[in-house]
Amino acid sequence: SRAVVEAYLRGLEQLVAGGGDPSKVHSVASFFVSRLDSAVDPQLEEAGRSELAGKLGIANARLAYKHFQESFSGERWQQLERLGADPQKPLWASTSTKNPTYRDTLYVEELIGPQTVDTIPPETLDAFQDHGEVRGDTILEGVDDAETLLEQVAQAGIDYDAVVAKLEREGVESFAQSFDKLIDGLVAKRGELAGVTSES
Repeated sequence: SRAVVEAYLRGLEQLVAGGGDPSKVHSVASFFVSRLDSAVDPQLEEAGRSELAGKLGIANARLAYKHFQESFSGERWQQLERLGADPQKPLWASTSTKNPTYRDTLYVEELIGPQTVDTIPPETLDAFQDHGEVRGDTILEGVDDAETLLEQVAQAGIDYDAVVAKLEREGVESFAQSFDKLIDGLVAKRGELAGVTSES
């Protein structure tokens, strides 16, 4: 996440140096939430640390938000903000609950906070509107506990960096396939419309 934020800040600085308007640039940094738990939970079970299951996705997001707060404060950011720059917002992706033993609104309830984006699937949104709990800015809760959890996960023999790299790779591949499918559909539709026009 640090590299993504740094790239955004450097890009804004280069834009400003070239005379560009940073107020026209908007960005999010996406973080998988439940997918992280789905990837790590079986490894925790095998390591005999099932009490840590279902917690890493939220802990990871809370630490990412802490970094967001640190990155978009201070003199470096304030110089850009004065010119109208918008902070790169954390986006919580994969917030449906994959494990049926977890509360169906878990990831939405635990990641509420200012300047965040949550891509909530329709069924999760319906569940949250029906019985979700709003306790305020939950993203700010338990940051110290989140750091401890990452240490405990590492002690259980789980390579956090390898898991995250795999999820990132799979996510990029999935998005690329979806984009290619969308473009193929547009090309096919254009061909259909061109055929209709030429026949008229």
